[in-house]
Amino acid sequence: MSDFPGIIKALLSAQPGEGTAVLATLVAVAGSSYRRPGARLLVTAVGKRIGSISGGCLEEDVMLRARAVATTGQPELVTYDTSSENDLVWGVGLGCHGIVHVLLEPIPSPGPAWAHSLATQLAARLPTPLAVTWRSTDPSQPLGTQLAPAEPSSQQTLASVPSQTSTVFLETITPAPSLIIFGAGDDAQPLAQLAQILSWHVTIADPRASFATAARFPTADRLIVAPAHELVARIAPESDACVVVMTHHYVHDVPILRNLFSHDFPYIGLLGPKKRATRILADLARDGFIPSPAQLARFHAPIGLDLGADAPGDVALSILAEIRTQRSGRDARPLRYRANPIHD
Repeated sequence: MSDFPGIIKALLSAQPGEGTAVLATLVAVAGSSYRRPGARLLVTAVGKRIGSISGGCLEEDVMLRARAVATTGQPELVTYDTSSENDLVWGVGLGCHGIVHVLLEPIPSPGPAWAHSLATQLAARLPTPLAVTWRSTDPSQPLGTQLAPAEPSSQQTLASVPSQTSTVFLETITPAPSLIIFGAGDDAQPLAQLAQILSWHVTIADPRASFATAARFPTADRLIVAPAHELVARIAPESDACVVVMTHHYVHDVPILRNLFSHDFPYIGLLGPKKRATRILADLARDGFIPSPAQLARFHAPIGLDLGADAPGDVALSILAEIRTQRSGRDARPLRYRANPIHD
């Protein structure tokens, strides 16, 4: 998904008659690959590259092939076989020991209908099912991307589905992960910036209007200013949002956390030492609110992974690494200790 915002923006900003862009979609992988099915690279009509389908090994060849596809107007399925040891010398040099299938499809300006629909859906933070036909013997089913007729089931998402006449890669494009940061202090700035680099949807909320400003948080998607006890209601957060509380003011943290615990967020993190979190929970209990065991299991205090973080940027990395670990269901151990494949 992280490649899509830039790709869609480029497709929809193309002017009529500007020329033909080429969209490369990684549709299938057998064995190992740096990126997984669904990775995309757009070569614009003026030769600009947006996104990626590998760690940089395939891009140069894809750029060359894209020129031919833009000229002929005909899609092309390219297969890169890196399963042989000799590929390190004679092939494209991936060294991943896998077979990668990439569909290159021409996209004349202005952008296609599916790109407009996807942009509208993502702006509304709604999922969008896409179907990429990458093999077909049926003239009525040309190769390329289109909206799927219905949202694929969980089994079909990120999967190639064969039929007698075609093979279609089905994928549900979901909105960027939502991160809500309560507290607009200086240490929230690198957290918002790093989340933006990861293409997350970032909301900054703070009772202080002089802190939650566009000048201080130019990459934030939303800025909310309200009294602490009203902030959660003002945001109307999505149920799958991840939340970080870092106001540095005890009187703000208590009402914010009380309201957050009334929702089933998958992740709530509180900045500060453990004894501070213990005190807040005790104050909530005295007020008659005791979080359930399930709620406490999703409550991370102190927040972040143990990276030895000290500076604000390091703390931001620690926080986002823990959130990413929670979202993926991993344990954050070094990959060299992982017995299973890196990608499930």
